[in-house]
This record gives sequence, structure tokens and C-alpha cells, in this order.
Amino acid sequence: MATGRTHRPATRSRGIPEATVARLPLYLRALTGLSERSVPTVSSEELAAAAGVNSAKLRKDFSYLGSYGTRGVGYDVEYLVYQISRELGLTQDWPVVIVGIGNLGAALANYGGFASRGFRVAALIDADPAMAGKPVAGIPVQHTDELEKIISDNGVSIGVIATPAGAAQQVCERLVAAGVTSILNFAPTVLSVPDGVDVRKVDLSIELQILAFHEQRKAGEEAAAADGAAPTAAARKESADKGPDGDVPAVMPA
Repeated sequence: MATGRTHRPATRSRGIPEATVARLPLYLRALTGLSERSVPTVSSEELAAAAGVNSAKLRKDFSYLGSYGTRGVGYDVEYLVYQISRELGLTQDWPVVIVGIGNLGAALANYGGFASRGFRVAALIDADPAMAGKPVAGIPVQHTDELEKIISDNGVSIGVIATPAGAAQQVCERLVAAGVTSILNFAPTVLSVPDGVDVRKVDLSIELQILAFHEQRKAGEEAAAADGAAPTAAARKESADKGPDGDVPAVMPA
């Protein structure tokens, strides 16, 4: 089986937009569910609903793959699974190293979805000497002193950073210097990388803060509705006719 260092997906050279690439895993997840239920074909509307996008966008995305479906029949599920998997580079072996084996790093190491999607956890690495040799998810943790050798020996091109924020940039630089060209960053900091290195950031605290914003807004709207504060159509028109000071029309009549 080929490794991640010998082949990279051709999506960029074929001109597939990044927004489309970002949606391909959503389609693949929905298609995999259909495949597991032995569903042979699916319409664009059904697949779009399962993936959470509109059908026109889905058909446009699939046109970049050269897949147009069959009128009145839809898309062949198994073929689309293969086609998207190939486009994403999931039909080969991608060795991955996880650096930082605290609670989050250990949880990632135990995540069973890596292997089923073409990613092999080649090594777990931590700076704490006390962690060296301890098995996590059946893999012995290795010290960061071995990082460069591990990357070279395993042909690693994808690194996962789950360290504290203060250590993330230094780890990133060592990964890049050793030949890693794609990084998934869970550390709560922005990494600086050279051209040619791709970084995807996962910040759980930011996502929670965004959810908190929406919860606060919904609570405010509910409170306003309960107080009967929703303006009538006449009140909204009167307000719109007033200027910023509430008295003078914003636009004087000609």
C-alpha cells in the first residue's frame, strides 16, 4: 500500500475549489451510512439533505469530480464512496503522529475513526519523560527527542499537535523541519508555517464561545417576546421614517 510521502491527492492540480474539498467529507460520511444500509443509489436531493447542503451545490461539487449521476436513477452509492475516497486520498495509508499525549491527545489516540478512514497512528509523542514507554491505545508513547527519527522512519507527512499553547509553535517548527507538510492543530494558538504547509485548526473553546453567543441571543429574543416588546408593523415604519436622532427623517423628501 502506498504511503502519504509518495503520493498526494490531485484535487488542487485539477482545480477543485477549497469549499468543495471541505464538503467532500460530509458527502462521504452520508454515503458511507447509505452503503452500510446496502442502499444502491441515492438522488441528489436525498444526499444533499443527509449532508446538510442544498442539492444544487451538491451537483456543482460533483461536477468537479466528473460525476453527474443518471437522470431518474441518481448516483451509484458505492462508486461515489470510491470516487470521493480516492479524491481525498483515503485509498492509501497516511501515517500520522500525535504530539502531546495529555487528556486530549490520549482521546485522539483512542479514536477509532482514524484507521477506518485511511489514517494510521504511527507514533504518540510527548515531552514528559515519565510518559515514555507507557501504552496509550496500545501504542507506547515516545519522547520528543525521537520526533525527527520517528517521522523519517515512518514516512510521516501529517502531524497532530495536542500540546499546550506555549509549546505548539516549537513543535510545529520541528515537525515542518522534519518533513511534515500537513498539520492538524488542537492547541489554542495560531501557528506560523512556511508556504507549502497546510494547517487545519480545531479550537474547541472558540466553538463553545460561538455557541454561547447564539444561546445568549436566543435568550434575549425569548425575553423580548415574553415582555411583548416585539414592535408592530406601524411602529417599525415610524421608526424607519425617523432619522438617527429620532425626530428628523433620515432622507428629506425632494
